[in-house]
Amino acid sequence: MSQAITISSEDILHQVKLSCKIPSVIEEIVTRKIIASAAAEAGIKVETEELQKAADNIRLMKKLESADDTRAWLQKHSLSLNDFEELVYISIISNKLVAHLFADQIEPYFFEHQLDYAGVLMYEVVLDDEDLAMELFYALQEGEMSFPEVAHQYIQDKELRRIGGYRGIVRRQELKPEISAAVFAAKPPQVLKPIVTSKGVHLILVEEIIQLQLDNQLRSKIFLDLFSEWSKQQIEQFEYLFAVNLHGM
Repeated sequence: MSQAITISSEDILHQVKLSCKIPSVIEEIVTRKIIASAAAEAGIKVETEELQKAADNIRLMKKLESADDTRAWLQKHSLSLNDFEELVYISIISNKLVAHLFADQIEPYFFEHQLDYAGVLMYEVVLDDEDLAMELFYALQEGEMSFPEVAHQYIQDKELRRIGGYRGIVRRQELKPEISAAVFAAKPPQVLKPIVTSKGVHLILVEEIIQLQLDNQLRSKIFLDLFSEWSKQQIEQFEYLFAVNLHGM
């Protein structure tokens, strides 16, 4: 019969250290405190009705359909009801702060950076051999092979091979600079000359260049980008002030 194992708070903290997660945890703590401070300074408040609605949305997303489901989820994550309410509160206050800080910046930011949010519908095969990639490129140019045939023959990943190397719609920001430059200079549909990066030799079929519209989904993405940059700046400022104060002790 196996013995019961007791896990203390010290054990959990020690495991966080061993997992090398202390820096990320500290960053999350600092971010939460910065958000709370900035929200208070801006006079942002959360109403009871907002807390209830947000809590219901979280339960819906987590598929917590009953009180028992909710209790089991809280227990699994070692959360009390007060912890859960704090989690909901942080979510609301963060969203309100984002809207307060950046609501009037979305459209100007989009028009200034719209090239960064352009997308490409593309297929890709990554090879190890540049000579082979050139050989396949010329075979595609001459119509001796189709891109699906190349993908089926040379992609190792089963699922990616099954869909012919289809990457879907990829934003410019998500591509390596050397790939992005070639992709967005293409005249679709076009197979690009093989591009060498640290990941290998990329054989790419550009099917369509897509100029994204400023819809709700893209608005949310820009909100997150702006907030991420703002948070980074706030954390860097905090770290600088902390270092200065520590040096002066």
